[in-house]
Amino acid sequence: MYDVVVIGGGSGGLAVAASLLRRESGLRICLLEPRQEHYYQPGWTMVGAGVFDAPQTVRPMASLVPACIDWKQVAAEAIDAPNDRVHLAGGGSVCYRALVVATGLELDWDAIPGLRQALGHGGVTSNYRFDLAPYTWELVQKLRGGKALFTQPPMPIKCAGAPQKAMYLSADHWRRQGLLSDINIEFHSAGPALFGVADYVPALMEYVERYGIELNLGSTLVAVDGRAKVATFATQAADGASKESIRPFDMLHVCPPQRAPGLIGDSQLANDAGWLEVDPASLRHPSHPNVFGVGDVVGTTNAKTAAAARKHAPVVAENVLATLAGKPLTAVYDGYGACPLTVERGKIVLAEFGYGGKLMPTFPEWLIDGRRPSRLAWYLKSEAMPLLYWDAMLKGREWLCAPDRVAAPGTL
Repeated sequence: MYDVVVIGGGSGGLAVAASLLRRESGLRICLLEPRQEHYYQPGWTMVGAGVFDAPQTVRPMASLVPACIDWKQVAAEAIDAPNDRVHLAGGGSVCYRALVVATGLELDWDAIPGLRQALGHGGVTSNYRFDLAPYTWELVQKLRGGKALFTQPPMPIKCAGAPQKAMYLSADHWRRQGLLSDINIEFHSAGPALFGVADYVPALMEYVERYGIELNLGSTLVAVDGRAKVATFATQAADGASKESIRPFDMLHVCPPQRAPGLIGDSQLANDAGWLEVDPASLRHPSHPNVFGVGDVVGTTNAKTAAAARKHAPVVAENVLATLAGKPLTAVYDGYGACPLTVERGKIVLAEFGYGGKLMPTFPEWLIDGRRPSRLAWYLKSEAMPLLYWDAMLKGREWLCAPDRVAAPGTL
């Protein structure tokens, strides 16, 4: 029996464990995580643009898990929420007083026929995989002419701006090399808009026009033929009929479809879409009051970003401790997420927003106006954010992410 069991040692799981220990160092915490390495995934866009080297984005898991935590290097196989128990892969189980689900999401490479087989050669790549981000940069450097396609699947996905980031940074490199006029760039997004929060679209459209990008909204990648170097896209006409088109490519950067892990989707804890059902403010499950969620797995409408997980962690930590003590919940998550859109090397459109697309800038407009490209935002992304991630977020140092409070305790 543990006070808290945390499923998942990604950014959300490690951050909430650290935040719990900062508040109550004597907690008995069990972490279920089979991986031996931890990745700073927001850095992979920079790897794909030659700004970071891949080794900068990975550290041994053992160097990040506090020694006082019982780290079981095994995956969770099933959650028995009515009996406060998690069954482990290979046998055995652990019991908890409170459970924190931080499994992240799954990249569904097999949802697109031919994609998995094509990845990593023949010009097909994705910054959503650690081993492929360097290949993206290799392709960008080698391409001297032809057609480059960039894709974005239906929502939800983690870091919704990442498909565009790869495109803008690639286009900027080709511009600097004097090759932009020889490369036809297409962006195929399944969504109806370039970005989900309208305030940031004008700045992004300026770069779409600057780089001569052909914008294809409502266009979904449905198949890849790596040998023939063609991609098939589906679009929906006004009458509802689906139409397919085949596009040749010299380079294809793919953002794969994404889904909730089967561990959650097959459990009693999922909502209708398969994500972990939680109250959007308290991040607590509505039917199992000692179960909480953090990170990409939660079924809320916020953007699935590391910045959101950083804000989740202290809210969940405080509400878990309140639950263990039998007290009302007071900590509130406001939907904050951030997406630093790297529109060129040295400039970023820093999108920060909460539930309903409400703008939630961290800095005053005179310092960083998130609706315009900023050099200072670039330095935050390239210099400050990695340090903030490794040395603050994962260690329970909650700089600029203290939770909001309910006006009347017990109303959550």
